[in-house]
Amino acid sequence: MRSAGWGLALSAVVLCCTWMARADEPGVTADKIQIGSCSALDGPSKFLGNETVKGATAYLHLVNEKGGVNGRKINLQAFDDGYDPDKTQACFNRLMREGVFAAGFFVGTPTAAKYVPMAEEHKLPVVGLFTGAQLLYSPLKHWVINVRASYYDETHEMINGLDEIGIKKVGVIYQDDAFGKAVLDGVKLALEKHHSAPAGLGTFQRASLDVDAGIRSARAANPQAVVLVGPYAPVAEIVKRSHAQGWNPVFLTVSFVGTEAFIKEAGKDAEGMIITQVVPPYDRTDFPTIAMYREAMNKFYAGAPPTFASLEGFVDAMVMVEGIKRSGKDLTRAKLISSIESIHKMDVGLGKLVLDYGPEDHKGFDTVYPTIVKDGKPVVFTDWKTAKK
Repeated sequence: MRSAGWGLALSAVVLCCTWMARADEPGVTADKIQIGSCSALDGPSKFLGNETVKGATAYLHLVNEKGGVNGRKINLQAFDDGYDPDKTQACFNRLMREGVFAAGFFVGTPTAAKYVPMAEEHKLPVVGLFTGAQLLYSPLKHWVINVRASYYDETHEMINGLDEIGIKKVGVIYQDDAFGKAVLDGVKLALEKHHSAPAGLGTFQRASLDVDAGIRSARAANPQAVVLVGPYAPVAEIVKRSHAQGWNPVFLTVSFVGTEAFIKEAGKDAEGMIITQVVPPYDRTDFPTIAMYREAMNKFYAGAPPTFASLEGFVDAMVMVEGIKRSGKDLTRAKLISSIESIHKMDVGLGKLVLDYGPEDHKGFDTVYPTIVKDGKPVVFTDWKTAKK
């Protein structure tokens, strides 16, 4: 009897400790999972932040309508950092004060450069960042899960495509910060593979439309094509001023530009702009996930037009939720990371986009879609002769 009593007592202690460990997991209760976001909800890049959070929220609403995950609803608290590195510490501190279980749907390289070490130090999972900077991928960040293709993937697609049509002289006008330099590094690396280097460089300051000096500097080298690196407002300004001066190289930019906002800002000068995307075009409703995204946006944000940024946020939230599902009822931060690492060659209903992770690989997708602005709309193309026309 004494042996049985000790056994029961030991079982009770184990159960108590297990319950306490679960209860101490931040942001997780019996019926709720609290996640957070620090993003550009105001300021010069607010279109990107609001759209990303909007897409993620739409997907989470769908999940919650069906009862959540393992009986828990997922609640997202989104806070503003204004795309300003100086505001990142305060925003991250707020996430920690709120006791979030995980975070995601961040926007921008300069801010990500601050958040990533914070997340690693505090062992806070961050899933989905609207940036493709190499600092996210190398060296591996255990607590950071990337979904999109990298800027290296995007610039590789650009330079290879331009080379196919005989364009060798490529300049770069870039935002003089971590974002601009990340894309510039990608362009340099891609050009090196073709035994070349950038022909003409120009810069401008973040949150500024003072782009004339950058245009002059890049134009002096007479490049055939120019990669523009910045959010929608300064990139639109560069294109408009260049065309007004009679300068018409092939202009290209990466997905971070905010395609729809750029087209609106640039107007007719947006025509012919090449923009690489990291998700399929949102008119491909034959893809199950895009059909679901369109339905969710119509349901929860009636009248809001689809955008590449909100679609990316939607897909980021899908990855977050898939990791939570795979973690089971006994959810922990460590288990969320290992569960996402267990995703291999997963068809997510996005055509050729296949989700693939591993313990040494925290980048979900590698695929890039080049688009060109025609009649005010981004159109996917496969033949780079389209760009030359």
